[in-house]
Amino acid sequence: MATFNIRGRNTEITQALRDYVEKRVGKINRYFGNIDEIVVLLSVEKDRHIVEVTAEVSNGLILRGEESTGDMYTSIDLVVDKLERQIRKQKTKLEKRFRAGGFKSELFEEQRAQSNSETTEDSGEFKIAKVKQIFIEPMDVQEAILQMNLLNHNFFLFRDGNTDEICVVYKRKDGAYGLIESAGK
Repeated sequence: MATFNIRGRNTEITQALRDYVEKRVGKINRYFGNIDEIVVLLSVEKDRHIVEVTAEVSNGLILRGEESTGDMYTSIDLVVDKLERQIRKQKTKLEKRFRAGGFKSELFEEQRAQSNSETTEDSGEFKIAKVKQIFIEPMDVQEAILQMNLLNHNFFLFRDGNTDEICVVYKRKDGAYGLIESAGK
């Protein structure tokens, strides 16, 4: 069973809210036998109640979802629905990756889902809003696309397991995927 790390920004985490998060978000435990930790950030900005969930599965796989509405409980319900859609969408690929039985595919049927991503454009001077450090794991292109989709990102940086080169996969506007490979001098 996963441990929960529930934090609040501009909101108080009541026991009722904590219990609701653990009950609803804990539903994703049934798909995997080995989720280490589920981090949930509940925040309030103006009239928006935002819920961000990040779940780390033992073998390095990360699930991430974010939703915002006018009600915290509705946001929690929607983010759980989004995570379950991501898992269903990637069902076949997850089954292959978790051959040892860590993924419980018998819990649902195949479904299609599309994720929406938002982009923002800054004008003027370039401003770095956030800095992240990542561990770049060796993997093949298909696994990198799977990880990108589960994170609900538009791109993913990885080390090619065959060539040991740094590569980037990205989602194109036409729904296809692109691959950027590094080239030596």
